[in-house]
Amino acid sequence: MNQYPLWKYLLVLGIFLLGVLYSVPNLFPEDMAVQISPRGENTLNAETLQTIQKTLQQESIPYKQLTQLESGDVLIRFYDGVQQLKADDVLKSLLGDGDTVALNLASTTPRWMQALGANPMKLGLDLRGGVHFLLAVDVDSLLKSRVEGDVRALGADFRRESIRYTRLAQGPHKTILVNFRDRNTLEKAVALVKRDFPELLLKTYGEGEEYGITAEFSPQAILKAQEDAVDQTTEVLRKRINALGIAEPMIQRQGASRISVDLPGVQDTARAKDILGGTATVEFHLMDTEHDASQVAATGVPFGDKLYEFEGRPVLLKNQSILSGTSITSAASDMGQDGRPSVDIRLGGGGEAMFYRITGENVGKPLATVYIETVMEPAQGNEAKGPLVAKKTERIINIATIQSALPNSFQITGLKDPKEASDLALLLKSGALPAPISIIEESTVGPSLGQANIEKGMRSLVVGLAFILLFMMMYYRLFGVFADVALVFNLVLLVAVLSILGMTLTLPGIAGVILTVGMAIDANVLICERIREELRHGVSPQAAIKAGYERALPTIVDSNVTTLIAGVALYGVGSGAIRGFAVTLCLGLLCSMFTAITGSRALVNWIYGGRSVKKLSIGI
Repeated sequence: MNQYPLWKYLLVLGIFLLGVLYSVPNLFPEDMAVQISPRGENTLNAETLQTIQKTLQQESIPYKQLTQLESGDVLIRFYDGVQQLKADDVLKSLLGDGDTVALNLASTTPRWMQALGANPMKLGLDLRGGVHFLLAVDVDSLLKSRVEGDVRALGADFRRESIRYTRLAQGPHKTILVNFRDRNTLEKAVALVKRDFPELLLKTYGEGEEYGITAEFSPQAILKAQEDAVDQTTEVLRKRINALGIAEPMIQRQGASRISVDLPGVQDTARAKDILGGTATVEFHLMDTEHDASQVAATGVPFGDKLYEFEGRPVLLKNQSILSGTSITSAASDMGQDGRPSVDIRLGGGGEAMFYRITGENVGKPLATVYIETVMEPAQGNEAKGPLVAKKTERIINIATIQSALPNSFQITGLKDPKEASDLALLLKSGALPAPISIIEESTVGPSLGQANIEKGMRSLVVGLAFILLFMMMYYRLFGVFADVALVFNLVLLVAVLSILGMTLTLPGIAGVILTVGMAIDANVLICERIREELRHGVSPQAAIKAGYERALPTIVDSNVTTLIAGVALYGVGSGAIRGFAVTLCLGLLCSMFTAITGSRALVNWIYGGRSVKKLSIGI
């Protein structure tokens, strides 16, 4: 009676050792660091590293370690935050705009642990500090793009319906101007616009031989476009941040056209700005082979064309794209057949049929892939702390001859390096922003207040745990020691699970851990009291142990499941900190059920099982 098979003892011991392995990384504090990343085709060579080291020595800034990473970046570790901030200012002045210098946090967890996936828990904004951004969605640019799209769509509809117009253009204040030769054509056009473009308000005029339409968006259409733009931008930002691996970000709408973003634990603000504010997409354009691109500087760019430069020579492309990034449903970085970085593309968002048809009609002609990127730059000169605005750049990354009609899956090549390929794949996969955004407010939350919260939270956990451990040992004697070991096992296992899952610990999360400690010891109390009750009824010690665990099990399960239901409800209806509390509570309950029922039973069986026992050390 009261014996586990050997495999069960080994299983409990193995789980405990794994728990220790994956919880220990939380004892290694992170180093304050500065990370230097080369921009474009720049590289950080040995001479540059020597210059950096010499500058830090001249400025009397001690550092722990200077390491060049496999990616080409340089990571410099410091002893405290004061040295980190001082070095950040010095290195930015030294390197200028050629390289990105950003604050960072460097892990001190041993590499062999990291190789096994043992990493510390992430800390929330209230514990670690982080970065807060307030973003403004540029609705005017969105409406301007909508007007340009409607102009093209109107032209196509008029041609399809054989409605002849003398002028179709974008007017001032986001209006559309259309002119006709007679009133009959005007009336046909008005009927078509009202049918196919109900969001436009129309004003007509006509005298003699001058008839026309002035169309503009209705207030309801503008409001809906603004609502959709902010909602879509919020979703795209959430996808991008999740792809960056930032846990528990807080992204919420603020006002009519603003979005608040909190990124806990992030100090690399340059990287965050690039991903948040930047948009990257591609367009495919046919090359104009009828005109000489080298002579357009003197004669002017032909109508319907746009001049680019590729590999040091001018190139003329048709202005109308035959496929845009909105048609892309999947993108993944890879290496092409030539060994250079590439992005594998899969279509499915619309327009692929036209793309297949046009490429089939132009076999043997050159097709250019245009990379369009929007980056956030200071609005006034080079002021790093000034407001940021979106700057759009376009460049050709590849020109290839169409060999056959292109299907729904193909590959983009011609990218400079793997980082550009991975960034392009990330931004294409997470979706393009519907409108440019600008960072109008940026603040860094220091970790000093968070450190005080951590210290107070850990102090309350240690004090509470110490009182519980002492009480259980005094009241239940040896069985109290079993309960204490199971309780510590539960805490270690909970920290390990949170670390493995990459969860973010917040101040409410610490409260969830403390509550879990109380819930975990409750199960051991039920078991001990049930064993005592069996002993009072004259049951033998071995039978009392067996009956105590078996009969206490339904009560333990019932109490934990009801609390678990409450935790799931909190996670479902809550957000942010409430969810952090709910996740910690639910995981803690599951761990406590294992440690209280299986873990403590393994200890009891190991000490008492299979022996002739006359008395149990379980208190009065």
